[in-house]
Amino acid sequence: MTNEATTDQTNLSGAPEAPPEGLIDTEYTVGQDNIEGNVGPFGFDVHNPVFLISALAVIAFVVFTIALPDLAGSLFSAIFSEVTQGFDWFFLGAADIFVLLCLVLVVSPYGKIRLGGRDATPDFGYASWFSMLFAAGMGIGLMFYGVSEPLSHFSSSLGGAAIGDGGMRTDWAPLGAATSEAEAIRLGMAASIFHWALHPWAIYAILALSLALFSYNKGLPLTIRSAFYPIFGERVWGWPGHIIDILAVFATLFGLATSLGLGAAQANAGFNKLFGMPVSNTSQIILIIVITSIALFSVMRGLEAGVKLLSEINMGLACLLLLFVLLAGPTMLLLTDTWDFLLAYLEYLPALSNPVGREDVNFAQGWTAFYWAWWISWSPFVGMFIARVSRGRTVREFIVSVLLVPSLVCVLWMSVFGGSAINQVVRDGYTAAKDAELPLQLFSMLDALPLTSITSMIGIVLVIVFFVTSSDSGSLVIDTIAAGGKVDAPVPQRVFWCLFEGVVAIVLLLSSGGLKSLQSMVISTGLPFTVVLLLMCVAIWRGLASEPR
Repeated sequence: MTNEATTDQTNLSGAPEAPPEGLIDTEYTVGQDNIEGNVGPFGFDVHNPVFLISALAVIAFVVFTIALPDLAGSLFSAIFSEVTQGFDWFFLGAADIFVLLCLVLVVSPYGKIRLGGRDATPDFGYASWFSMLFAAGMGIGLMFYGVSEPLSHFSSSLGGAAIGDGGMRTDWAPLGAATSEAEAIRLGMAASIFHWALHPWAIYAILALSLALFSYNKGLPLTIRSAFYPIFGERVWGWPGHIIDILAVFATLFGLATSLGLGAAQANAGFNKLFGMPVSNTSQIILIIVITSIALFSVMRGLEAGVKLLSEINMGLACLLLLFVLLAGPTMLLLTDTWDFLLAYLEYLPALSNPVGREDVNFAQGWTAFYWAWWISWSPFVGMFIARVSRGRTVREFIVSVLLVPSLVCVLWMSVFGGSAINQVVRDGYTAAKDAELPLQLFSMLDALPLTSITSMIGIVLVIVFFVTSSDSGSLVIDTIAAGGKVDAPVPQRVFWCLFEGVVAIVLLLSSGGLKSLQSMVISTGLPFTVVLLLMCVAIWRGLASEPR
């Protein structure tokens, strides 16, 4: 029997490739459950029932939040507390497993296996590939938290441990806090790097590797459910798979809408500082419309001319801003501190990643569990996109590039931006960044450096373009899932999802609790996806074991 689920074995450059040898024998045909048609001049090709249920679920969520804002806020807050506090050990333990599996695969014989078969060639060069990986993965997050999180952990560490009436820690310091200013700096930076380096990228790598393996090597559709074929067999094309894909669409859409809200808030703060633009919902709605319009233009240009081009521009600007902060500040001190902070991260890593017996309850639950749930809820979007652009790489090359290289970039970024902000407080007595509102802290840190207006404008452009690349690639991912794994579905569908992200962000911004409620729901999707990712670890090992070598 031939494998009818095999996707088109043509790379993005148009060159035909020989099909891989380890195809799974299935009778499923890509798009067999899809509904095709036209609405006026626009065609559609969507999976039934994934598209319909996903769209209705998102609409129901928005209507419920607007109609019953107080009830929605209370419900989402309760869910948020239960997930981050009741399952902190589960998130921390699962993330450790993901890191360990990635490191084992790097040194194992499976590292030689090539995604797409032995004759597959990469669709993108290293520069473009790294740019897209980083821009989709967490570029906008580093802009938002690159200054604020190191300052927060430094301050809480310096404040020391505080014990409440019940004998529980009431402070937010990581581990046992610090006994000196120098230790507070090292511990604060190690805790910040911990949340942005190996563990989050391992989460992305697990999902991306499983999708790439089962799509490019096993011939299954490029959709989340395909990774579960070794577990569910042919049932994966039924309701078990429908539920997995629906959850993925839901998590991705709301994750992107939340990101758009954060990006609009930071851009609004930057424009207010430079041009006096009022900080208000109206200003942020205008920015959301502008950002979504740019993303639409990128979507219509396609992956090669849209996401690829914008990612390369953005990485160039990010490198330029990083280099400026490094050179304009105490350069040698920052370079020396970067190495010291990396060593501090490795030194504190075992204790920070420990899932049980933690005394620093607020930090472990309110910071780490929150972050791991956040990264996991984003993994369908980022993992799918990484898989989409990673055909032709070996497993070893893939993991090193997805796990280790971005982690080192995050170490450098946090060390330069966070280190500069802490240096301003400790050595210069400049506390404007420390005292500023969260969206303004980056710009306040830049205020102490030369060429403030220029660098602040670059910062605003970076925030906007980072979101545009996330929105563009996210729309591509949602559309692929909602189209049953088709990567060549009609462009109007991607336009629909891109518009929907902006509409959802605007509606929730105007509702009571808005983005806070949205963040709570996004975090909540991390719990079921943790189980999904753990099962994917099993599927990856089985899939690699069955590959011809």
